[in-house]
Amino acid sequence: MHPLEYTIGQILSSEPLKLNGCRVMVGVSGGADSMALLHILAALRGPLTISLVAAYIDHGLRPEETPAEWQCVREAANRLGLECARVPVDVTGTASARKLSLEHAARELRYQAFADLGREYATDALAVAHTADDQVEELLLRLLRGGGRKALSGMALQSGNVIRPLLAVRKSALLAYLADQGIGFCLDSSNDNLRFVRNRIRHDLLPLLESRYDPGIRQALLKTAANLREDDDLLALLLAEHWGLAVELREPDSEHPVAALLRRHLFRSLHPALQRRMVEQLLWTIGETARYEQIMAVVEAARSGRTGSELHLSRGLRVGVTREHLEFSYPRGRVPWRGRLHPR
Repeated sequence: MHPLEYTIGQILSSEPLKLNGCRVMVGVSGGADSMALLHILAALRGPLTISLVAAYIDHGLRPEETPAEWQCVREAANRLGLECARVPVDVTGTASARKLSLEHAARELRYQAFADLGREYATDALAVAHTADDQVEELLLRLLRGGGRKALSGMALQSGNVIRPLLAVRKSALLAYLADQGIGFCLDSSNDNLRFVRNRIRHDLLPLLESRYDPGIRQALLKTAANLREDDDLLALLLAEHWGLAVELREPDSEHPVAALLRRHLFRSLHPALQRRMVEQLLWTIGETARYEQIMAVVEAARSGRTGSELHLSRGLRVGVTREHLEFSYPRGRVPWRGRLHPR
């Protein structure tokens, strides 16, 4: 067994993953990282008693390259004796219709396609090929966008049913593995397109930081993310202790549109870091985005908002301020609208 296969096998056998006996879908683009992941997991099928399905998502963005990628994935799956599926998604149309960036639309459609395939093939987990290099790029991207502690703790080894077995592995190690094993892969031309911020981080910012500031910047960022992840785990435990006391969730309907209540007295007694985390979690729980400006507006309303005032958040969400609570409601459903809950 190749040393890298052994290392990944140890990760997948340990807590919290424990993949033994699972049916795993593998996201495979035909690129180096995902082809390495597919072959590593295939080599571990016996020791881990897992079964695999290879899934290729066609984003429709590079039609001249897609046939070669799909052929690469399909042939590899056939050689390894694996089931293989291809799903086309309309990234351009979705991005235009929903006013999203191509990157954002591609990610949403990709994971929706994986979820649909997971139900069709009855898989227990989705394995994706994010590497340590991807983690560093993601950390810088989140830092530039003003991410908080949770964002700057980076991608997790496991998020729900999504696992990232290669998250601690450098891309150089994967390329060496592919060379050792004689495994071919495709090159994605979009990885060199500098209109994408991530590519500018990869090709411009990181090399600049390494050459002009600190050659160990990648490891330093990974270390920082690991420390922040531990801090964030502690915040999650503290949040769990106070959540049920401060938050009451409801099922909104036409007669009772309130989706959640936040008890102001209990909320104000919490540390500011825990207040922000609670509001973030509350917004996520009721199906909303949790942008920093929204979080801080809700925190300020809970701390010192005037009774009878209200916040207007996205998709028709209103946050009404009463003496005892903040009331999160959808008076006209989850659609944008203008006007106050209680006109003066």
